[in-house]
Amino acid sequence: MATLVLGAVGSAIGGAFGGAILGFSGAAIGGFIGSTIGSVVDNWIVSSLAPAQRIEGERLDSLRITSSTEGAVIPRLFGRMRIGGNIIWATDFREEVNTTSQGGGKGSGPKVTTTEYLYYASFAVALCEGEITGIGRVWADGKAMDMTGVTWRWYPGNEVQAPDPFISAKMGAANTPAYRGTAYVVFEELNLSAFGNRLPQISFEVFRPLADADTAEGLVKAVTMIPASGEFTYATAPVKKSTGSGGATVAENLNAIADTADIVVALDRLQSLAPAVESVSLVVAWFGDDLRAGNCKVRPGVEVAAKTTTPSAWLVNGVSRASAFLVSRDAEDRPVYGGTPADFAVVPAIQEMKARGLRVTFYPFILMDVPPGNTKPNPYSANSATSGQPTFP
Repeated sequence: MATLVLGAVGSAIGGAFGGAILGFSGAAIGGFIGSTIGSVVDNWIVSSLAPAQRIEGERLDSLRITSSTEGAVIPRLFGRMRIGGNIIWATDFREEVNTTSQGGGKGSGPKVTTTEYLYYASFAVALCEGEITGIGRVWADGKAMDMTGVTWRWYPGNEVQAPDPFISAKMGAANTPAYRGTAYVVFEELNLSAFGNRLPQISFEVFRPLADADTAEGLVKAVTMIPASGEFTYATAPVKKSTGSGGATVAENLNAIADTADIVVALDRLQSLAPAVESVSLVVAWFGDDLRAGNCKVRPGVEVAAKTTTPSAWLVNGVSRASAFLVSRDAEDRPVYGGTPADFAVVPAIQEMKARGLRVTFYPFILMDVPPGNTKPNPYSANSATSGQPTFP
């Protein structure tokens, strides 16, 4: 209303002065000024008189949990297996209320208040008869669960394990069982928003090897760790490379579990499946280019000539990527070998294994990069002048 009234008043006043400015009549200019002022007044009136709006999210009135069966059989497993579990303890959910407000000022419309409810639950899941040696991947509702930021603990199910401290704090030390003989997992304050505000159906990759003296798991005392090649395959922390599109990066060494370096996963599984292992030979490859010892150059190699990685760039024995040997490529322009593991990956890998109580042998290895179609004389063949050296011997 104020827009119409003040627009008409402005036109009348402008018309009374007459004349024109830059081709516009006085009435037109006055009407424009009046309408602008009127619009501000209208917005103020509407925001003052309009009722405030409230938007409230879904709120729970009961705790819905996954299976919790009294008297359920405690499974026994051997080797590595994916299994579900049985809820043996749970708290009431904890509700967190977040309220935010927008608008309500001059010209900004009615005030809108939004209330969001977040829920957290703590619970314990019994897995199987102990003693287990480790837990690998975890799935929630059939999908791999991102354990980043999740507070959880697992207990092997031996006969000396102590009660969980979080459960003890909730129940009292005298009322908290240790569940000895049963392997179980405790989740502490798990955010349920990603699971429809309920406990998800969780399953676990569980390791329980036959580690007796007459089994393979019990007899293996030493292993050789390969692949020997791969620029960052032995890095214990995530290494990311630039994709060249808007600063995006992708992980180089997070292939088994989304938030854990591949070598750490490999060592976890090694010690879970073969707990008697005491020694590891860490194989690290450089590249030779000729079967004739006097002509062969042995050098560290890379997969591509140009690559930007963080937090560190590839470097081996002072040789940078730009100066390194470039491994051969196949018909589809893919490198036929992985590059030499970077020094900044090899050293922490050795430190990681030693921290786990393992003895480490550094095992240098030579991969021969002799591509097809070469004309190098073969020292092991009488007709080497026509055949060349064997391909990638």
